[in-house]
Amino acid sequence: MADETADWQTVQYEGFEIHVSPVAKDPPDAAHAGDAAAAQNSRYTYLGYVCHPGANPHLPGHAVPFHADGEESFKSRDDALYEAVHVGRSIIDGTHPDLTVLPLVTGGV
Repeated sequence: MADETADWQTVQYEGFEIHVSPVAKDPPDAAHAGDAAAAQNSRYTYLGYVCHPGANPHLPGHAVPFHADGEESFKSRDDALYEAVHVGRSIIDGTHPDLTVLPLVTGGV
């Protein structure tokens, strides 16, 4: 979807797929790339989208994209991943305040 180099993971939920990618918010620069302390101090955010199995998320109307809001960050990749899946489930369940899968269902994609 948004970043072809992202580490995407997929979760099946209620007949949909939730694709999520935890992303380092401030990745270490090249000079400190192997520095364990820099990696440990990294904060993470996430990218994600919800779609039907087999849908092409690059086509308009085939996916519902989402991401962490503004300055929201997490202390680990696992925390970012957990929150991203939670948000994806809320979109599918219809409990997310702003996003819904209704266009995917009514659009026939």
